[in-house]
Amino acid sequence: MKNKENLVEILLNILSPIVSTLLALIFGGIIILLLGHNPIETYKEVISFALGNANGWGYVLFNATSFILVGLAVAIGFKGGLFNIGAEGQILVGGLASAISGVYIAPFFPAFLHLPIVFIFALLGGAFWAFIPGILKARLGAHEVINTIMMNWIGYALTNYLVINPFREKGVLYPLPQTAKLPESATLPKLAPFFQSIGINIPNSNPLNASLIVAILAVVFTYYLLWKSKLGYEIRALGSNPHASENAGINVKRIILVTMLISGAMAGLASINDVLGYRYRFLDNFSHGLGFTGIAVALLGRNHPVGIIFSGLLFGALDRMAIGMDIFTHIPREIISILQAVIILTIAIGNEILLRFLRRQRRKAMYA
Repeated sequence: MKNKENLVEILLNILSPIVSTLLALIFGGIIILLLGHNPIETYKEVISFALGNANGWGYVLFNATSFILVGLAVAIGFKGGLFNIGAEGQILVGGLASAISGVYIAPFFPAFLHLPIVFIFALLGGAFWAFIPGILKARLGAHEVINTIMMNWIGYALTNYLVINPFREKGVLYPLPQTAKLPESATLPKLAPFFQSIGINIPNSNPLNASLIVAILAVVFTYYLLWKSKLGYEIRALGSNPHASENAGINVKRIILVTMLISGAMAGLASINDVLGYRYRFLDNFSHGLGFTGIAVALLGRNHPVGIIFSGLLFGALDRMAIGMDIFTHIPREIISILQAVIILTIAIGNEILLRFLRRQRRKAMYA
């Protein structure tokens, strides 16, 4: 019975994201039709723009890199029973910390240490911004949702102040709210030359960079952490049943804090795609809601690193399709935001249906 239940759960976990995506596309198609356009032709046009050529795939992978990293950050929190809505603020603080370290600290060290330094500061910035909600949750039981939301707003305001005032780029005619450019030794290389060398013609202007490799390594790290380590077992046990975990001898307060710190560090790492691999500097509010989209990516990926790869690719493609909407159609690009929202809603409904199904199956097994 247990094996049958596990098999059903695995099948539902695979089918649920697929069904959610199809329902979102159908719903979006109805809206496109009501706006007076052919949904099939529209989808064909924007999908071809996003996935029909090497340049489009480069942009999809570039978008997906950030989504995968922030999706992993949210999923780590979820696995520990924590709803980390503060990834947006953690990304901003981690990004600014890495940029400041690259401009003002790294030059005092040998060039081969510059990248490790900016990486460490990105991780520390995100972890630091998750520390306050984590310690409040662990010590006082204060709900992390409220605290992380408040930390987002503080993160917005703080990074805005710092990048406009003390760390703003100097010596330019029309200074933007951004830091000075990082030294080349503290940036990540573009991947276009590599793909060109193997016959895939991605233009040099494409933003795809080595952050993609970091995201793949982060997927491997997250899987090992959660399913192959003692700490990961304690995190998952806490997420499944905090009271049983405490009775089993797990230090619940310590695991809550550690989970939030790891989640925040991963969110801070999500900033490197833009800061170190694309703009080579911190631009005020560069994330544009990335931390919130990461919640949807984690949910669609069922909080599993492998699932998050596919959901990150989907959301990366949707972002590219939104640009295609602007270029090739007169349909508002906000249609893509509607598709994302429908995916989230259907995933939430699917989760509830799955939970109720499993509860019924367990009751039947108990009284059989």
